Amino acid sequence: QVQLVESGGGLVQAGGSLRLSCVASGRSFSSVAMGWFRQAPGKEREFVAVSWRGGLTYYSDSVKGRFTISRDIGKQMVYLQMNSLIPEDTAVYYCAVRSSDDYANTPADYDYWGQGTQVTVSS
Repeated sequence: QVQLVESGGGLVQAGGSLRLSCVASGRSFSSVAMGWFRQAPGKEREFVAVSWRGGLTYYSDSVKGRFTISRDIGKQMVYLQMNSLIPEDTAVYYCAVRSSDDYANTPADYDYWGQGTQVTVSS
């Protein structure tokens, strides 16, 4: 059974940093795309970042230059380093896995999801 578990969320002041982690289990995740999405209250789930093909990455315009996605293939983990946080980054952040190791930025293209971790940025 595939399981994704996020951690690292919390409350931070604007301008601060947080590092989210996601550990995957239940199958091999060496040849998959792993991404982060977020969902704010009353809004649709939106793409944040994705890592695929052993190191290729892509970011949404809203986080580019502030967030960094990375992976530890051996530990089956994906991370999201978030710097220069702003109140608009407040959301539940979800880790997601796409079984095909290629780029995708819509939730429907991902097969497995974590339960989410809350990030709140105060002004």
